[in-house]
Amino acid sequence: MKKSRGRTGRKRRRKHLQGFVDGVNCSHKLEYIKLQKWLKERGFEDSNLRPAEFWETGRGLMATKALQAGDLIISLPEQCLLTTGTVLSSCLGQYIVKWKPPVSPLLALCTFLIAEKHAGEKSPWKPYLDVLPKTYTCPACLEHDVINLLPKPLQKKAQEQKLMIQELFISSKAFFSSLQPLFAENTGTIFNYSALEWAWCTINTRTIYMKHPHRECFSLEPDVYALAPYLDLLNHSPNVQVKAAFNEQTRSYEIWTKSQCKKYQEVFICYGPHDNQRLLLEYGFVAMDNPQSSVYVSPDTLLKYFSPLDKQRKAKVAILKDHDFLENLTFGWDGPSWRLLTALKVLGLGADEFACWRRTLLGDVTSARNEQQALDAAAKICHFLIEETQHVLLQISQLKSDRENLKTHLALVEMLRSEDLKILQKSSEILYNLNLAT
Repeated sequence: MKKSRGRTGRKRRRKHLQGFVDGVNCSHKLEYIKLQKWLKERGFEDSNLRPAEFWETGRGLMATKALQAGDLIISLPEQCLLTTGTVLSSCLGQYIVKWKPPVSPLLALCTFLIAEKHAGEKSPWKPYLDVLPKTYTCPACLEHDVINLLPKPLQKKAQEQKLMIQELFISSKAFFSSLQPLFAENTGTIFNYSALEWAWCTINTRTIYMKHPHRECFSLEPDVYALAPYLDLLNHSPNVQVKAAFNEQTRSYEIWTKSQCKKYQEVFICYGPHDNQRLLLEYGFVAMDNPQSSVYVSPDTLLKYFSPLDKQRKAKVAILKDHDFLENLTFGWDGPSWRLLTALKVLGLGADEFACWRRTLLGDVTSARNEQQALDAAAKICHFLIEETQHVLLQISQLKSDRENLKTHLALVEMLRSEDLKILQKSSEILYNLNLAT
């Protein structure tokens, strides 16, 4: 009997260890012990989640028991949330109230994060600040060489993001200077560009949506941000569903799962039905095998495959522009989108068919020739994008060996481009089969 009990014990232990293969429990680390203690003092009680390091997603939260659909994942009391209310009740409050023109809720939060980080040991928010990332991988933080390797539509958005932070920094200098009485050091050295970039990325990648009533001391931009310590360790998965909202009765921000999760597995939430370009832009990461993902076709690429000698070309482009058919044209896991094919059909209308453009936009079949031409153009565009993506992937692998300092950022772009390649190859296969069928 003893022998068999020993074997069962070994088996049980092996099974127990097996559970930790995906994630390594990190709750013993000092920074998390301090964070848990700090949260407890603010009324947070948690028994279902543990901080852990995961092979695929990095830092996240692990379930300490199996979760069923309908279970409450986390309930974070209002006292744990960092909002504009927190900022106004700090020493910054009186300066914000007096400043004209009013600062935005976003700038108020950025200022608070920079000031608290500068305060170090003296900051009551130190246990939270200590677990925040030191650097971010949003396109705004990427070097010019890396941004150039992104798909064209994302390059444009990355430049816009960079510009937005630069403009925020320039327009906020006078406000930062007004805070000088609060600091022994020069505000110019505390509120520098890299500090603002870090604070902006912290808010952009980590806040939960929480609507606050408008206050006169803020500009008219919506006040919808809340930083949620511990809760913001939950990673995104496109394959889970959750319900998340602030509960007025319990005065807590709650997340309820609509999916199951096994014991010791990573607990995921869904940030929204975002494709990989949006995830990279807003959060600085890419999701593998993301069902929402698509590859965007720029207007320039679209027009390459239609004769510049077409007398109605200008009119066709104007029609597509007026009806918003030049943006969001994509290839997905299920092939070319309806919008892309419709744009191709309009561009391919013959002189005798041009009068039917309204019907074409609504999805009517104009002629067998027009349908076939759209499929042929889609196949050519798809092939062009495959070649372009392969070329970029080659550039990335060369740069990775030359530029050691850019390795992390290059790996991220490589992931995005590899996912794009998979989608385009799948689309190419679908188009080939459609052509065979016709």
